[in-house]
Amino acid sequence: MLDFYRVQELFTEEERAVQQAARRFLEAEALPQIRTWWEAGTFPTHLIPKFGAMGFLGANLPAEYGAAGVSSAAYGLIMYELERIDSGLRSFASVQGALVMYPIFAYGSEEQKREFLPRLAAGELVGAFGLTEPDGGSDPGGNMKTRAHRDGDHWVLNGTKMWITNGSIADLAIVWAKDEAGVVRGFIVPTDTPGFSAPEIKSKMSLRASVTSELVLEEVRVPDALRLPGAEGLKAPLSCLTQARYGIAWGVLGALEAVYTEARDFALSRRTFGEPLAKKQLVQAKLAGMLADHTKGLLLVWRLARLKDAGKLHHTQVSLAKRDNTYAALKAARLARDLLGANGITLEYHAIRHMLNLETVYTYEGTHDVHTLILGREITGLAAF
Repeated sequence: MLDFYRVQELFTEEERAVQQAARRFLEAEALPQIRTWWEAGTFPTHLIPKFGAMGFLGANLPAEYGAAGVSSAAYGLIMYELERIDSGLRSFASVQGALVMYPIFAYGSEEQKREFLPRLAAGELVGAFGLTEPDGGSDPGGNMKTRAHRDGDHWVLNGTKMWITNGSIADLAIVWAKDEAGVVRGFIVPTDTPGFSAPEIKSKMSLRASVTSELVLEEVRVPDALRLPGAEGLKAPLSCLTQARYGIAWGVLGALEAVYTEARDFALSRRTFGEPLAKKQLVQAKLAGMLADHTKGLLLVWRLARLKDAGKLHHTQVSLAKRDNTYAALKAARLARDLLGANGITLEYHAIRHMLNLETVYTYEGTHDVHTLILGREITGLAAF
C-alpha cells in the first residue's frame, strides 16, 4: 500500500490483515482480466459469491446478520482495494453494502433483516438502490416523481429511476417513492414483481465494468411487509448516501495509488534525451503532487473512520472527504495519462480506464459542486441551494 506517512501503523492488526487479504485476492482474481471486462462492457458476476465469501459485502454491519462485522477502517480498506482494481468493482460492493444492506439494517423490521441481510452478505442476492430519477439529479426530494399509494395491505408503485448501479442484475431494489401525503418512503421490491423492468444503459465510456440501468415501475404491487417501517422522509435515503460516500472517500485513494504507481514506474523506465523521464523536474513535480494528495487523503479517511466508529461522524465531514479525495484521484489519473504519453490512451495501461471511471465517481453520490455547497452551508449557516 502506498503509505508515505506510515498511516498503516495507526491501523489495528485485524485491519491490516483485512487489507492484505483483499489485495491478494483481487490481484489474483480480478486484476489480470479487468481490462478485458472493461473493454467488453461486462461486469464479472462470477465474482459476486466470492466477494461474499471474502466478507466484502456490507462488511461493517453486525456479524449477527451474516456480515463480517469489521471496523469502519477495515471496511474502508476493502473499498480502497476494490477501487485500486476498478471503480466498477467498488461501486458494486458500495451499492450492495451501503445502499441496500444498510437501509434494511437501519430502517427495516427484524423479519426483513433476518430474511435479506445474510443472503445479501453472502452474494446470494444482489440489490440495487432506486433514488435518482431522470429529472432528479442533485435534487432527489424536490424532483421525485415516483409515487406509492396504499391499496389495502399492498402499495402500488409507479415511476422511473435512472443511473442505477446493479439494476439489471439485481434480485431486489430499494425503491424510494412519495406517498399520497408527499412523504418519502422506502420499499424492498423484488425485481421479478409484475410491472418492474430494468433495461440496461449501454454505450457508456465510464464504469464499463459495472451494470448501470433504468428502473421502470408500472403498477408494481408490493406488500406492506416489504415497506421499510423505519424510513419516513428524505432523511432516510440521504443517510444511506452518507454511508456510500464514506466508502467512496476510501475507494478513490486506491485508484490514486494505482495511477501514481504506474506513472512513477513508467517514468523511471522510459528514457528521453538520454536519461530517465523521471529525472525531469516537471515529471517529479507531478509525482510529488500525486503523492501529497494521496497522503493527505489517507490521513483524512483514517480520522473519518475513527469518528464513525465512535458515533461522532457528521455527514458534512463525509462530504469534505468525498469531495476532496475524488477530485485528487481524478486529477492524478489525468496527470498519469499525460505522463504516459501516447501509451496513456491504451488499455494496456490502467490510467485511461481509471480516469474515465473517476469522471463518473466525481459526479455521482453528490457532485463536487453540491458537496462544496454542503460545506458552504455548514460554514455559514446559509443554504445556496
